[in-house]
Amino acid sequence: MSTPRVYVIHENPEWFPPLAAAFEAEGVPVQEVLLTEGQIDLGAEPEPGVYWSRMSASSHTRGHEHSKEYTRALLGWLERAGRQVVGGSHVLELEVSKVAQHGLLRAAGFDVPRTTAVFGTTTLKQSAATFTGGQDVPFITKHNQGGKGLGVRRFDSLAEFDAYVDSPEFEAPVDGITLLQEYLTAREPFITRAEFVGGEFVYAVRVDTSAGSFELCPADACAVPSGENGPQVIAGAVCEVPGTDGTTVTADTFSVRSEVTAEHPLVQQLSGFLADQRIQIAGVEFMETTDGRTVVYDINTNTNYNPAVEAVAPASGPRSIARFLGGLLDAEYAAAAAPAHA
Repeated sequence: MSTPRVYVIHENPEWFPPLAAAFEAEGVPVQEVLLTEGQIDLGAEPEPGVYWSRMSASSHTRGHEHSKEYTRALLGWLERAGRQVVGGSHVLELEVSKVAQHGLLRAAGFDVPRTTAVFGTTTLKQSAATFTGGQDVPFITKHNQGGKGLGVRRFDSLAEFDAYVDSPEFEAPVDGITLLQEYLTAREPFITRAEFVGGEFVYAVRVDTSAGSFELCPADACAVPSGENGPQVIAGAVCEVPGTDGTTVTADTFSVRSEVTAEHPLVQQLSGFLADQRIQIAGVEFMETTDGRTVVYDINTNTNYNPAVEAVAPASGPRSIARFLGGLLDAEYAAAAAPAHA
């Protein structure tokens, strides 16, 4: 067997270089496990090490439609063999299901958006009418297996929604589940993403939504044009900013929200929730609304970090991960190597 190391399970090599640099800086041996194709010898023992899964809910948008299933198979094999897995099977199921996230957050007492999950398309229009009480009031849609703002759109009338469902522009969700969600307006044009590593709060990111884009991935690889004129939906909020075609999510979109600290009541509540759910690495997004609510709406278990934020943040997200996983590696294999006492 090889020397124990940290194995990073994912499907997007563009996101890996900042992590590789962090592991190198912390002196932690690391190796990618790229789940776009490959094989598992089910009769073999997995290599010694700590395995970290950061499979993305949006993997299918990069031509990796089957990576979720590959990850399910790999994590099951690792867990049955007794390997330590961070972001294991239960976390993967949360990453790829906003329905599951919503249910756990609601059960834990968080304010979450009012949401209806619709299976298939046959009853979509009828479900929307039920959701709005037959009224022409704003509401939004999302894909259950989301990321990258998949399926996130605002509708101001049932007729507008019906026309969209019947049109070639309709964006079918990969798992067949569309979410209908209440329209929320942010008190100020930003949302907040709180980053946690190993159960500890790292920092909070202020994501400026005034440009109107709904692409909230902080990584450089995610800086893409928003695309259309008019208001754009932002993770449950809408910024009424006209003429936003050609706008781009850049490093300036993201900044440290320094007043949100580890002592913040919501941060403490989120930390306890993540511990209860055995989620060790995550970014959790929330919004403060015009009607005084603080709404938690998304758990990102394959969190990325923005380099502009990292340059001024009180701690580094990737290096915090490298230290955390390196500590797990040292603890497990130092204990295994220690001589037994008589």
